[in-house]
Amino acid sequence: MNRRERRLSHATETPRARRIREAAERDAALRERGVDPLAQARRSPDRAAPRTPRRRRSLKRTLAILLLILLLSGCTGGWLLWQRVAAFNDDVSSASSLSSALFFPLMGSERINLAMYGFGGPEHGGGTYLADSITILSIDPQSNTTTLIPIPRDLWVQGLPEIPDNAKMNEAFADGYVRGGVSEAGRAATEVLSKLTGLKIEHWMAIDFAGFKKMVDTVGGVTIDNPVAFSYTWSEDNYHAAIWDAGSFAAGRITLDGDAALSYARSRYNSVPSESSDFARSVRQQRVLAALRARLGSGGLGSLGPGLAMMDALKGQMKTDLSAIDLYLLSSHLGADRRIELTEGVILEATSNSLGQYILVVIGRRDGNDYTPLQAYLQAELTRPIATPTPSAS
Repeated sequence: MNRRERRLSHATETPRARRIREAAERDAALRERGVDPLAQARRSPDRAAPRTPRRRRSLKRTLAILLLILLLSGCTGGWLLWQRVAAFNDDVSSASSLSSALFFPLMGSERINLAMYGFGGPEHGGGTYLADSITILSIDPQSNTTTLIPIPRDLWVQGLPEIPDNAKMNEAFADGYVRGGVSEAGRAATEVLSKLTGLKIEHWMAIDFAGFKKMVDTVGGVTIDNPVAFSYTWSEDNYHAAIWDAGSFAAGRITLDGDAALSYARSRYNSVPSESSDFARSVRQQRVLAALRARLGSGGLGSLGPGLAMMDALKGQMKTDLSAIDLYLLSSHLGADRRIELTEGVILEATSNSLGQYILVVIGRRDGNDYTPLQAYLQAELTRPIATPTPSAS
């Protein structure tokens, strides 16, 4: 076809025919150059472009699936964790697992007082349910500080209907146990303690010796700074004969397992006179509790493992009227910012009862039923500002 014929043909062809013709001419030109037109079309950017939206849609779908899996895993893990906490709560507490008696008071302005008891328990020989240690934990929510008030177990209780025959303070726990087990022991002893001190004490917790040892062993032992080296015995006769057959503790930084920590906290027949009183025992007990708190961590995921292990250790060894939620809230207040000691010669004096037993009575009392000097002393000490407050970790 000559040029004139092509011009006449182009003048009469339709747009569609022209596009087809031009495409055929391009393909023919490519073939003349030895290029496959079909391969060229497959490499064309115009043909590859639609693949990008599909990749984006696939990426979004994958991310959505991953987020869904993480959400479901978190919900499942949270539910399983709560089931474990609820089971622990049902084992140790008389309160509902969904309740909290301390949440709002800890954000208030009134002082919160609760009693803590240590007792022998079934694995202990003599004095199984006598309270071996009695401590009031007093929290000031406004300053976020904690005061410990150790109560001597030999404090004489007289004139109260809860103990009609009169007795030492540690017997109030045992009398309650006879009436209704550990829960009644904690309730009854706390009621007596509240009347003696004049403090509003609404809650309590009690742990036996086996539970104390398990707590220490669960965290891998505790390390404390022991200021005075001493040896000890469990026999009063050996004590008077200066026979220290039970063991000893060196001065300085020492690490204790559960058995050693219990002996350190309980020993009262010691080679050093200053370490042979209930007051010295209460100080040593606080050292162990503070070391335990340090090993548990300051909260967050790092404390989750030790916290769960601690719950397992305390099952069957602890009783309280606080929920597991409250115990968690309370854990940050186990470190003492101050101690109020009920020392002899200041507020208490030593004497003997009608059976010749060593007892402590209140100085300044009008009669054996008068505890107002003790109550006034505690109120004055609690209102005294802490010189260098070190707030408990929250």
